[in-house]
Formats: sequence, C-alpha cells, structure tokens
Amino acid sequence: MGFVSGLKREVFYVKELIGLLKKLSWIKPDSETLTPDHIEGVVDRFPSNIAFIDDGVEVTYAQFDAYANRVAHWALAQGLKAGDTVALYMGNRWEYVAIWHGLSKVGVVAALLNNQVAGKALAHSAKIAEADHIIVEAELAETYQAACPQMECVLSAWVTDGAPDTVENGKDFAAALDEVSDQRPSREHRAGLKARDACLKMYTSGTTGLPKAAIVAHTRSLYYLNVFATAAHAEPTDRMMMVLPLYHATGGLCGVGCALSFGGALIVRRKFSASAFWPDAVKFGATMFMYVGELCRFLVTADPRPEEKQHKIRVAIGNGLRPDVWPRFAERTGIPRIMEFYGATEGNVGLVNLDSKPGAIGRIPPYISFRFNVKLVRYDMDAEAPVRDENGRCIECEPGEVGEAIGKIDDSDPRFRYDGYGDKEATEKKLLRDVFKQGDLWFSTGDLMKRDSEGYYYFMDRVGDTFRWKSENVATSEVAEVMGVVPGVQQANVYGVQVGDHSGKAGMAAIVADDSLDLKALRERVHSELPAYARPLFIRIHEHDADAHTTGTFKLKKMDLVEEGFDPSKIDEPLYFDHPEQGEYVPLTPELKSDIESGALRV
Repeated sequence: MGFVSGLKREVFYVKELIGLLKKLSWIKPDSETLTPDHIEGVVDRFPSNIAFIDDGVEVTYAQFDAYANRVAHWALAQGLKAGDTVALYMGNRWEYVAIWHGLSKVGVVAALLNNQVAGKALAHSAKIAEADHIIVEAELAETYQAACPQMECVLSAWVTDGAPDTVENGKDFAAALDEVSDQRPSREHRAGLKARDACLKMYTSGTTGLPKAAIVAHTRSLYYLNVFATAAHAEPTDRMMMVLPLYHATGGLCGVGCALSFGGALIVRRKFSASAFWPDAVKFGATMFMYVGELCRFLVTADPRPEEKQHKIRVAIGNGLRPDVWPRFAERTGIPRIMEFYGATEGNVGLVNLDSKPGAIGRIPPYISFRFNVKLVRYDMDAEAPVRDENGRCIECEPGEVGEAIGKIDDSDPRFRYDGYGDKEATEKKLLRDVFKQGDLWFSTGDLMKRDSEGYYYFMDRVGDTFRWKSENVATSEVAEVMGVVPGVQQANVYGVQVGDHSGKAGMAAIVADDSLDLKALRERVHSELPAYARPLFIRIHEHDADAHTTGTFKLKKMDLVEEGFDPSKIDEPLYFDHPEQGEYVPLTPELKSDIESGALRV
C-alpha cells in the first residue's frame, strides 16, 4: 500500500471508528433509556414509513407499534410485571419483533426460543426460560405439543393464528389481543428499570450440547440495534433483506436495527432460499443484506442468476465469510461494501471490518487500541487453557501469532459488559481471572485469532475445533478453505477423529459436493496446499443438501460427525481414506479401518 492510500485509510478508520463511538455514547448502563424508548422514538419520527415487508404485506411503523401496544396490554392482563419472562416460539414474521418489543414496553423479558429445535432441546429451552407463559406459532404447535411430555415445567400456551386447539389447553393469542387497547401503556410500568437490566434472553445454537440462555441487557440490545446501522450509514430509504432467524442476535437485533433504528424497512423472509434470494432482493428493493458465512457459500455454489447484478444492495453485513468464499461472493454479487464483523450474543468482544479487506473480521489500528478491550493471548491446545508465565500471567501474542481472543470486562461500558447466561456455572466458565495483573477479569471467547501489524484481525478457529495431529496444531478453518475452492465442493466441514491409540486426532472432512467433484483433483489440491499433518485422512461425502448439515443460524454441525468418526458400520454415505501407499482416495472398508486402527497400516 502506498503512502497516500495508506494515509487515506487511516483517516477513514479514525473518522469512522471515533465517530461510531461518539454516536453510541448515549448508551449507558445507568441510563433510563431502554430499548422500547429507542424504538418508540423512531416510530414517532416515521409513523407512516414502511417498517416491514412480509410476503408482500407492508406494515407501517404506526401499525407495528399499535400491535406491540396490544401485546403489552395482554401481558398486563395476565398479571405480568417488570422482570417476568414470556417464552416465544415462532418463525420469521413481522409480528415476532412486535411481540418482544411489546413485552419490553412493560418491562417483561422475551425468551427467544430457537424455532429449529424440538424434543429434548425444546423442552430444555422452555425450562431454562423461567417463564409462565409461552407464545407458540400455529405452524409450530404440533412440534411444541410433542415436546411437552419432556418438559419439567408447566407453561400457559398461547397459540397464534386462531388455532388454540393445536396445543393441549392452548389459548387463542390473536383473540386475546383483540380484547385489549392498541394505545401505548404508561411508561411507569418500566420506570424502575435501567439499561443494565435484562431486555431479552437469547439462546446459543446448541452445536456443543443443549442450548444455553444468554442474558441480553438493554445496553447490549441498544448497541446491537444501532452499531451496524450507524456504521453502514443507514437511511430511512434503506431496506434490509432478512433471511436469518429472528431469534438470533445477528438477524434479530443487528439486522433488525439496520432498518428500525433509522426509519427503514425490514424485508422479512420465512427462511433462506438460494434460488429465491436474488429475485426477492430485486422484487422488494433491498439495499442491505445481513449474512452469515455459510449462507454466502450457498449463494456462490448456486446456479448464476441475472438478478445477482440487478439488485440495489449497497452493503452486506455479517460474520463468518471465509477467505475462500469472499472473492467469489464479491465478484458474483457486485456488492460494493462487505462489512464483516465478529461478536457473540453473550460476549464482550466486538470487531468490525469497515474497509472490506478480504478475510479480515475487523481492524483496531494500533494507535487507538487503548479504546478497545481486545487482547490475543497464547493458548495451550493440550491443556485447553491460555498459557501462563512463571508469575501466573497470560502472555499476549505478537503480530502473526495465533492465540485466543479475550475481552476485559468493564461494567461501566456497554461494549465491555458481560451479562452471562441464566446458568451461573456456565457464566463462570467463561471468566478468566488474574490475566495480566492480580484481580483483573476477562471474558474467554474460545475463539482463536491472529492479527497483523496493521491491526487487522483474522478468525482462525474455535478452540474445540482445532485439533492436534503428529504433534502439530491443525485449524479446521484453514483446511476447509483449501478444500472449499475445489470445483464441485459446495461445503467442507473439517474435524478431528480418534485413530486407534495414536496421540491426538487425525483430520476428517465431511463435504457436500455436486456431480462435478473430481476426487483426484481434490487430493492434488490438498496435498499441494497443506502440510502432511493437516491433510484429512478421511473424506465423507454427504448425499444431502448443504443446509441439512447446518444449524438454524447456519453454523456447521460437528457433534454427530465426530461421534461417528470413520466407522463404515455407522456411516451409510461414501467414505474414503487417503491411502499412503496407493496415493489416492480409496473406499474405506471395515477391513481397512481395522488395519488403520491396529497399526498394520501406518498413517
């Protein structure tokens, strides 16, 4: 980068970052300005603007607020008070946002249950919501009813869309709303609350066990609703394309805020469809798009469509866009600005890539790093904990060195608070004490990153996803990137599996591929780009659509894959072994598996 272009970049970053911090400085833990106050303020400024476009139905801000007011009065009619919780089990629709907004008007916390879960996971989520009432969408009523016998709690179920009989002892939510006022309830119902208090409960995706409920305070809710809207310079004319689930922070707060914080419109789609995405974006006039990485991968592996270059999307905002997908996505879509960010619902570490540098999850220029709480510390893969020196202190990473990202906890700054989970034990597990000095307290992200000398940060892997083979650490994301650019590979899910009594874990990749996949070309790519210890020994080819192997928030599922390992008796899909003697991927048979595990065939 030349001197002039480098100077322009620094001016841009200082202007944007400092401006962003100033514009969000009104969000304070002790403030009486809560999430419903912020949203009501937007409603009062833009009552006739379109707030939602839902399957062609247009809902104004005034109509949205009137519905939310009815929800608030419904809550009061049930005897609910500030601090109580109501569970919400619904799919994407404009009423979803209106319901939690309405509950917040009277200080009631909405627990946003993942509408993709069922059975035991749903029953567990309902239990830890600590609610007496649950609002269930009619389309999900059968799934909810099936989980009821496993629940350790009794909830009063309110069913939407006039179908209360689909749930045992269910009540008609729509009819109940018709009986109450659509006028704003008195603010006195939430007068005793501060911004540090709970606004929502959001759940982890459950990729590593049962879901956990994260407490989302008003400070965090307000920050998420405003930070990306502000960074993207959102206007009342903007329309945010929303195909991500509204129960999750990325879509339900960050994406929603890009529309509702500045008088714009949210285009609500029931679910993501690669074939329908671009036609819908053109049809409804989308100017913004909230993504997660796997969703972008689905779009670039889908057949090209003319609408990919006919849309009006000026900025894509999201996280998880991998380096192997980024250039293809940018070229295919022509979107001029890609704003990749890093964050977690329950965490206090946030990064944002303001200048669309491919592969980076954010940048903190070294000269203003004192304004942020992020540090990278050396991590011991075997001990599964940060490295400590002779004084018991963590060791900060040098540029280019991979380490765990941690965030200093500071309750006085809404960016750096850690409100934790409903489960105290789970909350405590994420804390690091005496990190750089006696008594300091930091949040452990569990994510491995590296940063360069210019302050750009790059996501490497989850701590649990990185495995060790032949005394070397292997980042699954790096292996997936190499495999992901091979023609025919739509998705590569990489993980470690135990091999006999070998120390560590060997690499395995479960891939979704089309008919053009050439296993020989795949192996050549893997062997030319990766060191021997990082090459997957085992390849499993999924015979189902890629979205069948992701969570509702498009995170890759690995638990079942790791458990099944490379056992042909447990896997009814094509399974291959990178045979060291034959120099090719060969079908993995029970006999070959036995030779590998016994050591008869050296790997």
